[in-house]
Amino acid sequence: MKKLIYVFAIGGLFTFASCDSATENRNEEVEQETEDLGDEIEEGAGDVEEEVEEGAEEVENEVQ
Repeated sequence: MKKLIYVFAIGGLFTFASCDSATENRNEEVEQETEDLGDEIEEGAGDVEEEVEEGAEEVENEVQ
């Protein structure tokens, strides 16, 4: 009888340990959104850099 209780207890612990918690899922979503936002900021910075370079070239051409 004791062995059966131990088997159920260990099985319950494995089941509990393998469950995804709502907090864990939420943290993963926030992490993914943060990464996506960082990528968008990086792309925006690249666009601004290109525009600044183009503007600088135009000013250089007009000055010459």
